[in-house]
Amino acid sequence: MVPHGEGSEEAMVVQDENRKPISSILIVIAMQTEAMPVVNKLQLKEDLDPVFPKGVPWVRYHGIYKDLHINLVRPGKDLTLGVDNALLVALRSKEHALVMCFLYLMLHFHDRRIPIPVFDLYGVGLRQSFSTPNLLKELNLKAGKLSTGDSLDMSPQDEASIVANDATVKDMEGAAVAYVADLFKVPAIFIKAVTDIVDGDKPTAEEFLQNLAAVTAALDLAVAQVVDFISGKCLSEL
Repeated sequence: MVPHGEGSEEAMVVQDENRKPISSILIVIAMQTEAMPVVNKLQLKEDLDPVFPKGVPWVRYHGIYKDLHINLVRPGKDLTLGVDNALLVALRSKEHALVMCFLYLMLHFHDRRIPIPVFDLYGVGLRQSFSTPNLLKELNLKAGKLSTGDSLDMSPQDEASIVANDATVKDMEGAAVAYVADLFKVPAIFIKAVTDIVDGDKPTAEEFLQNLAAVTAALDLAVAQVVDFISGKCLSEL
């Protein structure tokens, strides 16, 4: 996020916004399997006439939970193959157990390689999430750096980029969401549950499918805890 000058009128408006109780939340979840438990827990209803462009497969759910207006969006299914338009996340290090939830502080891309000065930084696309020290402490979440790419497996070039940026987890959508949030100056936090260890002994696809149910349950619980924590608070209290 781009900071504003402390003495400017714009800065005062931002400060006022940070002191107002949060009234609405947008939750973006990649897969239907992981989205539906959250939809059911928060008692959200599907929007049968969404405002999305005609022809896109995106799905929106909405409702009121406690004092919050909740919108949940998932990318939907590929119109040709019927599979989810995104996947879950993979852990890079063997030092951690699976089925855990991370709160991400920094996000970047690992497969947008543009070896030209300045363009190389644009390709990495480093973004910082909204700072939530109280949320991190209260829910005892692990903090980490997230790396985003378009492939489930990991090439040597991808791994080199991930290691260079000190990321612990890779996914397929986080940094793109961070880019859009930064573009519109919307505070964004990133909660991820881990499905597989990419440098482990098991094949990635096998481990992904094996852990999907447990990871979905962990993510469901974490999202509900985050929403409960946010309820009644302002941005500066997170």
